[in-house]
Amino acid sequence: MPDVFQPGYSCRIVFLKKAIFQVQKRKGFLMSKKEGFTLIELLVVIAIIAVLMAILMPALNRVKEQGKRATCLSNLKQLTLAWIMYADENDDNLVNGDSGEYSIHAKETPWVLSDWGSGMTERQKINAIKNGALWPYSKELRLYKCQTVNKIVRSGSMENILRTYSVSDSMNCKDWPDMNAKMIKKRIDIKNPAYRMVFVDDGGTNPSALGGWTVYVTEERWWDPPPVRHGDGTNFSFADGHSEYHKWKDPRTIEFGMRIPPTAFSDVQAGNEDLHWAAVAMWGEDAKHR
Repeated sequence: MPDVFQPGYSCRIVFLKKAIFQVQKRKGFLMSKKEGFTLIELLVVIAIIAVLMAILMPALNRVKEQGKRATCLSNLKQLTLAWIMYADENDDNLVNGDSGEYSIHAKETPWVLSDWGSGMTERQKINAIKNGALWPYSKELRLYKCQTVNKIVRSGSMENILRTYSVSDSMNCKDWPDMNAKMIKKRIDIKNPAYRMVFVDDGGTNPSALGGWTVYVTEERWWDPPPVRHGDGTNFSFADGHSEYHKWKDPRTIEFGMRIPPTAFSDVQAGNEDLHWAAVAMWGEDAKHR
């Protein structure tokens, strides 16, 4: 018999591949090289991505802000623990809470020296913090300010800011006899320490509030502007060592606190529960708003 052509192994493989390709193509498994996305399909995909970004970005921003708020709360807690350690090592005396605004504490070094004057250099501000009485107990500059603030405008010029936290007037900062506002000198004299504020995240926007944060005892109006930060509120620390975020409830509080430039002394805000909360947290049982 004549010889019959017998295809080799490699030929059979090529034949098999072609057969599989034809089957897949008939069943729609493969896309022709000439096929692809149309312009409309691409625009639809881009539109979907844009919608998803619009939905997700606010949530991502909230998460980012919550992280910054948590860092700020940690700073306040550590500063307050330093504040407590100072009292423990100084016969229960509270550190001088005034930072050069009042200058009424003879022979008492302020917790930080005056660092809020207009035109100060960054080196002068750093030295003001490091020469303060609280520095030996909290030797990190980052603890003295919220990370959300880096620069502010003062007197028409941009300045670096290294401190955004203020001390409550009642905590050995300033008393106001004309409104029966009594300053506390010793830690043992603090009643209900879990409810008495020590530090407030003022934001550094109002220079006078960085000297010491003031709230009226009984008058239903703001003295220093209420800080509106981290949302519609701000962070506080308390004499027992804890810190927490407090959200303002009255729209008048937020409106006054967000004025630019910041101003002191609001109009009367009768029935404002934020005023009552702040007054009691600062002055204790002497604050009796009605």
